[in-house]
Amino acid sequence: MISFQVEDISGIVKTVEVPEGISLSLMEVLKASDYSILATCGGMALCATCHVEVKKGEENLSKPNDIELDMIDTLPNADSRSRLACQIRIEECLQDALFSIKDGHQTD
Repeated sequence: MISFQVEDISGIVKTVEVPEGISLSLMEVLKASDYSILATCGGMALCATCHVEVKKGEENLSKPNDIELDMIDTLPNADSRSRLACQIRIEECLQDALFSIKDGHQTD
């Protein structure tokens, strides 16, 4: 199992566990785990409504590609730890990471 933590917009941190070897993105796992991120483009890196901040474990992730960086640049609250959850694949490198869902990109 791969285990990482997610902080929702109210500051509550919960552990998420997923089986190794699944072919999903962090966005898909967050939606399946009842985190109400919008993800309106369905994972195409076109909307930035799955914006997360990597609070722990950033050094273990692959670098964002140019398309992801261009989308992040459109966000007013982005910083150097901002990523799009749709562009982060579920892999062992996520073990013990901490992601924070950014405000303004959730449904009610």
